[in-house]
Amino acid sequence: MASVKRQIVLAAGLLAGAAAVTFVLFLNRPSTEITEPVYIPVTVDVVEAVKETIRIPVQAQGTVSPLQQTALVAEVQGRIVEVADHFNVGGFLRQGDVLLRIDPRDYEARLARAEAALRSAESELLQERGRADVARREWEKLPAGSQRSEAARDLYLRKPQLAQAEAQLLAAAADVNTARDDLERTTVRAPYDALIRAKHSELGHYVTPGTQLAEVFAVAMAEVRLPIPQTRLAYLELPGITADTEGALIDLYTDVGGDVTHWSARLHRSEGVFDERSRALFAVARIDDPYALNNPGRAPLRIGTFVNASIQGRPIPGLVALPRYVLRAGDTVAVVDDNKLVRNRKVTTLRAGGDLIYVSSGLENGDRVILTTLDSALTGAEVAVVSTISSPELRRQHTSVPTAPTEAPATPGLAASQRTAGASKP
Repeated sequence: MASVKRQIVLAAGLLAGAAAVTFVLFLNRPSTEITEPVYIPVTVDVVEAVKETIRIPVQAQGTVSPLQQTALVAEVQGRIVEVADHFNVGGFLRQGDVLLRIDPRDYEARLARAEAALRSAESELLQERGRADVARREWEKLPAGSQRSEAARDLYLRKPQLAQAEAQLLAAAADVNTARDDLERTTVRAPYDALIRAKHSELGHYVTPGTQLAEVFAVAMAEVRLPIPQTRLAYLELPGITADTEGALIDLYTDVGGDVTHWSARLHRSEGVFDERSRALFAVARIDDPYALNNPGRAPLRIGTFVNASIQGRPIPGLVALPRYVLRAGDTVAVVDDNKLVRNRKVTTLRAGGDLIYVSSGLENGDRVILTTLDSALTGAEVAVVSTISSPELRRQHTSVPTAPTEAPATPGLAASQRTAGASKP
């Protein structure tokens, strides 16, 4: 009974002590201060829209091909007795350079016989003219009544024999020309400045007329066929059928392991017929001196190279150039309004391919388009602009060095333009 009382007293004491401590803490509590929540706006980078006249470049691809290519064949028969040192695949030739010679002895003998026959025909003609002159004098001495018919007169004056001698002289001269031409054909020369693509003959081979000797192509100029889709034709000034003016500038380039090499070209013509399978029109670009024979410091553009092409378009006024990745679903872009709030703006674009889009309507000069990738839930949220760049400067940065299109091109100088701001949602 006594232990129960002690427990009750102990419990009452503990409760009293706890109540005293609670009362003391309550009396010493700090005063309550009510504070407003701090709102941190999302930071963004923007591009200021500036309408300008832009030549929209059209991208295409093609393979470099020679402007002229020739299969050299033998025009006479005989054994090849001499070949040039540069008669090898890949060897360069200047116009008129000797590639090979066919044994000329038979043709030299034919020329000698033809020249001898020509001299004989000339002698025969001179003799016949002398006989005709003698016959004319005798005819003139005959009494007037003894002269017979016109045919008899011509025969007496040896006109048929004279005509035959003249004809034989012409035939002999033709034989000399033929023999001289055949002798010249024993020497095979380059028809123009060329590169040897393939050779099919060698020293000691016996060839006949029509035997293929080599294949060469011109190195003074090359061409590239570039397919242009129908949707891109409106951006180009294609040369007409009879146009004699220079075409648009074309930047040809290759990207091998990040090493970009450029060549300049001109749009020369369009082929005038749509490809039935791709529905594309082929435009043809021409490149002067592709092997840089006259420009030693320039990289050669070899035949067969697969190149990308950026074709200069016609000038179109009133366009705003923007990075492709800022275009949202439904053809909208995010802009910052006068109250620094995010708004969606409906735009019309001329083209949505490549690194850039070109807005023809929906934006005015001075509109600020957000470059930072934002979550769609942030529409209407307040933002803070970190950096601003004009659309002409942004376009120049993207077009200064053409490269293969990427999925999310970065904007130089704007560190935050590619970050996602969804995690900064207030």
